[in-house]
Amino acid sequence: MHEKLSNFTGILLNNWRRITPAMWGARCLLCDARSPARALCAGCWTGLPWLTGASCSRCAHPLPAAGLCGRCIAGPPHYDHVIAACHYAFPLDGLIQSCKYGGRLPAARALAAVLAARRPQRADLIVPMPLSPQRLRERGFNQALELARRAACVMQAPLDAGLCVKTRETSPQTLLPWKARRKNIRGAFLVQGNVDGCHVTVIDDVLTTGATMSELARVLKSAGAATVTGWVVARTVAGNASRG
Repeated sequence: MHEKLSNFTGILLNNWRRITPAMWGARCLLCDARSPARALCAGCWTGLPWLTGASCSRCAHPLPAAGLCGRCIAGPPHYDHVIAACHYAFPLDGLIQSCKYGGRLPAARALAAVLAARRPQRADLIVPMPLSPQRLRERGFNQALELARRAACVMQAPLDAGLCVKTRETSPQTLLPWKARRKNIRGAFLVQGNVDGCHVTVIDDVLTTGATMSELARVLKSAGAATVTGWVVARTVAGNASRG
């Protein structure tokens, strides 16, 4: 009996990577219907707030016509381009929050599929948006890293999870006015490797003002990166669509 139990345990341990995704994909995370491996059923997938139409060629904010938004003209960010799959709106916002703050790790699988639906044309290197050590201890995982693992497979580009680090804790950006966010995040990142001439793609879940992405791009370019592209699941949308 003991031998049988040991064999059974070995099977579970050796096959957990295959068993777990199958369990995650059995039911839609939004409506509980049967769903494919991406963990969202076809109806909920179609109903996501996809970003379509014209947008700023720099920050991906929706615009009435293609071009640069007023904010990117007035103060160009350090990143070269942002690719966003969706609006940060219902029901995607709840899915992101449940993963990020509620520890609902199966949601990362669905978010990775959303991310992969819109992808850059080129990437020499994939890096996740880093968390501070304190924030990492609080959450137990970095949601951007979970997304980056899938992104690296989709792009067939190397992932370097330790290249960029956040050296100090900062106040949550969501609690600060727009003008204070750049100052809050200034000098918070460090690049620990060679990125000379690289086209770097930074993965994150949500882009709001872009201050955090811009600061990381500044540090990457100071270290020699040729271009920095932000690749995010969702983009918040300001009330003023013209962003003038």
